[in-house]
Amino acid sequence: MNLAEDILIIGGGIIGLSLAIELKLRGASVTVLSRNCQEAAARAAAGMLAPQAEEIPPSPMLDLCLKSRSLYPDWITKLESLTGFNSGYWDCGILAPIYESVKGIKEHKFTENAHWLDEKEVHKHLPGLSAEVKGGWWYPDDGQVDNRALYETLKAAVNFLKIEIIAGNVTEFLHNETKILGVKTSQCEYQASHYVLTTGAWTQELLPMIPVYPTKGQMLSISPPDQGGDLPLKNVLFGEEIYVVPRRDGKIVLGATSENVGFTSGNTSAGIQALLQGANRLFPQLKDYQISEFWWGFRPATPDELPILGSSEWENLTLATGHYRNGILLAPVTVQLIADLILDNIVDPLLSHFLYSRFSDN
Repeated sequence: MNLAEDILIIGGGIIGLSLAIELKLRGASVTVLSRNCQEAAARAAAGMLAPQAEEIPPSPMLDLCLKSRSLYPDWITKLESLTGFNSGYWDCGILAPIYESVKGIKEHKFTENAHWLDEKEVHKHLPGLSAEVKGGWWYPDDGQVDNRALYETLKAAVNFLKIEIIAGNVTEFLHNETKILGVKTSQCEYQASHYVLTTGAWTQELLPMIPVYPTKGQMLSISPPDQGGDLPLKNVLFGEEIYVVPRRDGKIVLGATSENVGFTSGNTSAGIQALLQGANRLFPQLKDYQISEFWWGFRPATPDELPILGSSEWENLTLATGHYRNGILLAPVTVQLIADLILDNIVDPLLSHFLYSRFSDN
């Protein structure tokens, strides 16, 4: 067997690389095993940091998301300082327009600093919205990060810190009743003192008992016909049928479908048509924009749509998977809680709500 470093992270997506960086910065020896998959959830993301726009009800999940959003500025500063890269973090706020006027809607139910805009106010806030829009919620604390730029920043930080990434698809855990003894790839086997599983939508390929399954998301980007001048949009639009995410370079990301089709790859005419119709209905001038790119990816969903974080049935295997549509948002808090758990045996009270055992108890 080849002896790997003290901690072996299985999965090289946003969560896996972020955790590797955090562990390394805290003094741990860490290696990442990555399947180098181009269909991971990071590609299916638009990078929205939207715990309020998503209308997550009061719950440990909302607490987790709000905590992670609060960590974002310092986390991004740390990554960009290490690498000199720009991750595209933008605290631009999110506007959530609605098509029907709802009586009493000013009584917002969830979080602070959410502002109801009536029909006149919402059109003043953002000229160009469809005449169908009758109001909307303005969430100034929500924002976005460019998920692809963030991934490149993470890879640069991994390189700067000299964290080894081994390309390979883990096919099997070697274990006894209490501990993981190693992992097997098609080339060889690796050992470590501790293992972390961050394989997202592919989790069940290694651990069939963990209920994480793929939900496909199709997306596309468009660009204004004229790239000069001011940005046509400066806030994310979180619509009833679509989200519209403007980047600082002028491109606009439209997403995303949500399809339970397993690992069926590719874009479909129906999926792309639905996205374009939703975007053009919400902000009609988008119909004249040029299509730049189509893509898709697989979100790691769980039965209750909550992540799986913390201990497993083996004492030296920690789980950080199943983030569904919130992997980008939850990266900072995930790495903080998991690093605290592994290195210092600190169990944050929040973790108790996201343990794998919640499924085995049913």
